[in-house]
Amino acid sequence: MDVLSYHLVPKMEIVSENEKNRILQKYGITPEQLPKMLTSDPSVIALGAKKGDVIKIYREDRTGKYLAYKLVVEG
Repeated sequence: MDVLSYHLVPKMEIVSENEKNRILQKYGITPEQLPKMLTSDPSVIALGAKKGDVIKIYREDRTGKYLAYKLVVEG
């Protein structure tokens, strides 16, 4: 089963280095200050992400749509 196509898993993608740097600069943070996702997470594996990548997550709930960013860490 493709975990990324499951209806409860939000759309996500790996951001480019340029976008990663823009995000960190925009919020005035370091990568380590982002929420974390483990390399063993099924979504991370399905995306082909590696340690140090930043994942952009498109979330939606009753209050609207928003973006979240997570740093991939070993685990």
